Amino acid sequence: MTFPTPPRYQYVSFWLSMPVISGFLCYILYDERIFWDWRIWLFAFPLLHLLGYASWRLHYVYSHYIHVRYPSLSETRKRVFLTIPINLIVMTPSILVIFYIFHGFGILGYSIRQEDLWYGYLVGLGVNIVFESLWEVIYIIEKFKEAAAEKEMIEQMQLRQEFDRLKEKVNPHFLFNSFNTLSSLIYEDKEKATLFLNELSKVYRYLLRNNESGLSTLGQEVPFIMSYARLLTTRYGDGFRLILDIDPAFMDRELPTLSLQLLVENAVKHNVVDRDDPLEIHINTCPDGYLEISNKLRPKRRAVIDSTGIGLSNIREKYKLLRRLDVVVQQTEQQFLVKIPLL
Repeated sequence: MTFPTPPRYQYVSFWLSMPVISGFLCYILYDERIFWDWRIWLFAFPLLHLLGYASWRLHYVYSHYIHVRYPSLSETRKRVFLTIPINLIVMTPSILVIFYIFHGFGILGYSIRQEDLWYGYLVGLGVNIVFESLWEVIYIIEKFKEAAAEKEMIEQMQLRQEFDRLKEKVNPHFLFNSFNTLSSLIYEDKEKATLFLNELSKVYRYLLRNNESGLSTLGQEVPFIMSYARLLTTRYGDGFRLILDIDPAFMDRELPTLSLQLLVENAVKHNVVDRDDPLEIHINTCPDGYLEISNKLRPKRRAVIDSTGIGLSNIREKYKLLRRLDVVVQQTEQQFLVKIPLL
């Protein structure tokens, strides 16, 4: 038969409490002799430890069975109801066996007395009530921790699934717009089309490498958005300008991957890009830990805008999954501004 191994906290509590319990039992067995008869501490005290250890391990076998049979938090009442009668009828009276062993073998001249059995029963009852209650509370706390960990794991899995769903939207969206631009350039300027294709390969390499995690540092996103800006410059020439003012102290902060690309693309898509009056997009960090992306508002006519409605809503959804609802969008007659938190 293989005995189940008690958890560490039960070992610790047993070995810390057993000297006190053995001391009480020695006093019940030998009264005042414990103060002058050294043989009690040399022989009886260790023997009580040994018998106590055997009793504890046998008690744990039953306790382990109950917890395996009824492991959940909802079954706590069943465990308690099944433990109480066993403690009163079996476990607590088992301490009386110790007195009969000492009496039967006449250890150090001990002879059993009726009042010893009563005192022994009270000691056993007190010990069982205290430690069974303590161990059940610890078990419940551990179960609560497990339930919380499982809940967090499920939430993380759901978060990952949601991020994957949003990434699936971003990649085709990005390619759709890039290929449209490339298609136009092929007819307008083949040399520019070649340059655009080279930059596009660099940009998409970053997208494939970094879009897996869902989050990127600002230090990773800034070089990427500069590469993306070169794509736009190839397409629009002097009609597009990207102006960065990034505090290096924020480079290790995180944000959803491709957020800057989506916001820059959103600005280009919805505003007139004119060489005589360039579209300037400003990206700057704020002391309060936010990133601002702003541009002059010069909206295109709605009839010529081909929008899939993904960019800004995608960013909002990602921050919502991260339990951040503080994405700020402000629009005036002259300016469009988006403010996103750096994590």
